[in-house]
Amino acid sequence: MSKTALAIRHVAFEDLGIFGPMLAERGYAVRYLDAGVDVLNVDTLTEPDLVVVLGGPIGVYDTDSYPFLVAEREAIAARLRQYKPTLGICLGAQLMARALGAEVASTGRAEIGYAPLTLTEEGRSSVLAGLGSVPVLHWHGDQFNIPNGASRLAETPGFPNQAFAIGPHILGLQFHLEADDQQIERWLIGHAHELWTRGIDPRTIRRDAAKYGPELAAAARGVLAAWLGQLG
Repeated sequence: MSKTALAIRHVAFEDLGIFGPMLAERGYAVRYLDAGVDVLNVDTLTEPDLVVVLGGPIGVYDTDSYPFLVAEREAIAARLRQYKPTLGICLGAQLMARALGAEVASTGRAEIGYAPLTLTEEGRSSVLAGLGSVPVLHWHGDQFNIPNGASRLAETPGFPNQAFAIGPHILGLQFHLEADDQQIERWLIGHAHELWTRGIDPRTIRRDAAKYGPELAAAARGVLAAWLGQLG
């Protein structure tokens, strides 16, 4: 019988990317639910063997404008209490952090584009170790605090909390390892207004995707393989 993997998607083009085929290859039957459209409750999030909570352009605190975030966060909290394998990416990691009682807030600035991480001591012995100095894709302006009981795994000069883990099953990443460099144009189109508002030239990101994308994809696959491997 196949294992089940559920991906929570907040915007169509921020999908599982290169992680989708990897999950399928490892025997997971993958399906998506779209936040704000499909029903997200405790039952839907606690049933699958694996859940990946993906990114999006809203904040965890935007509950007045996007009320579905309340139920989504509560469902994530229920899954985390059961210590079931959960991977959060960008907004997904922020939702996980908030569900675990940590503060998430806007920083008033943005980190967008390809740049390397600095792994902490715990990060260098974690599933992220294989990233080394490979530039990863950043696309965020919010920041999570590290939840109680979690290990802080990575940082950048502007954002000291880039990743956290609780044991082998819970992993939150502020940055994007899943993004397919061959599909980066979807991101540049989907986030065109944000790029223009922040004065970021899409040509720079396009060029860096071509330059760093293949090496990052190989490293990212190694990270996911290591994380899945430790799930047992």
